[in-house]
Amino acid sequence: MPRSSPNISRLVPALLSCFALVLAGCSKSDSSTSGEPGKPEVALVMKSLANEFFKTMADGAEAHQATHTADYDLIVNGIKNETDLAQQVNLVEQMVARGVDAIVIAPADSKALIPAIQRARDAGVLVVNIDNRLDVDALAQAGLSVPFVGPDNRAGAKAVGEVLAAERATGAPVAIIEGVPTACNSQQRRAGFEDAMNAAGMNIVSTQSGDWELAKANTVASAMLTRYPELAAILCANDSMALGAVAAVSAAGRDEVKVIGFDNISAIKPMLADGRVLATADQHAGDLAVFGIESALSILAGKAAPADRTTAVDVITP
Repeated sequence: MPRSSPNISRLVPALLSCFALVLAGCSKSDSSTSGEPGKPEVALVMKSLANEFFKTMADGAEAHQATHTADYDLIVNGIKNETDLAQQVNLVEQMVARGVDAIVIAPADSKALIPAIQRARDAGVLVVNIDNRLDVDALAQAGLSVPFVGPDNRAGAKAVGEVLAAERATGAPVAIIEGVPTACNSQQRRAGFEDAMNAAGMNIVSTQSGDWELAKANTVASAMLTRYPELAAILCANDSMALGAVAAVSAAGRDEVKVIGFDNISAIKPMLADGRVLATADQHAGDLAVFGIESALSILAGKAAPADRTTAVDVITP
C-alpha cells in the first residue's frame, strides 16, 4: 500500500482545524485579531439575523469594534430563526470552549438559555444580557446574577398602544400578536399593549403568538380578520410580525384595520408613511449591542460593578 506523502500528512491536521472552525458557526470581525495579550475577546450572541432588527444590532457592534480595535476583539453570532433555541445554546457553548472573556447575549428564550449561561459563568466567562431579559426568578433559582442592558418593553409598548387608543373609539375590538410566549420581552410588550388598551376601554378580542416571524403572524392575522369581521386594529410585538399583519389586512381588503408594530425597522417605514401602520417603537438596535459590549468591557476592566442599564425607547409615528 502506498504511503502518505509528508506534505499530505502535514496538510490533514490543518484541514481538520479549518473544518472545526467552520462547524463552530462563528466569524470574527475583519478588524479583530485573535489572542493578543491583555486584549479581551467579546462574543455577541443574538437571535435571528433574518430579522432586520438583529442585523442592525450586529452592524452597530461591528462598527463600534472597528473604531476600538485596540480595546477588544469581537465575534458576532446569530441563529437561523427566532425559535432555534438549540442552536443558540450551541453558540454559547462554542464561545465558552473558545475561551472568550465575555458573552453579550440577546436570548431567544428567557428561561431555556439559563443552564448554558450558568455553564459559561462556571467557566469564568462574563455574561451580559441585552434586549430580552432573562427570567429573574429562574436566575435566582440558579443562583445567578446577570446584568441586563435594554429597554423597558412594557412602557414602550404602552406608549405605542396609546397612539392607537387615540385613533379608535372606546370599546373598539382589537387583537394582539405577541412574540415567543416564553420570552420576557414578548410578555412585557403584551402587558404594555394590554395596559394601553384597558386604560382606553378597548375590547381585546384575541391574543395569539406569531413567534416573532412574518409568515406565522400573517397566518394568525388572516385568521383573526376572518373570525372578527369588526376588528379595528392589530397590535404586533415586533415589526416583522407587523409586516405579516399588514399583508393579511391588504389581502382581506380590510384597509380600515390599522396595525401597530415595535422595532422601527426600515421595511416598516413606507407603511408608516401611508398609514397602514399607525406607530412603532424604536429601541435603537444599532446602539443596544454597543451598550452591552461597553458594559462588559467596563466590568472586565474592573471599572464598574455588574449593574442593569435601562435604554431608550421612542415612539415613531408617520
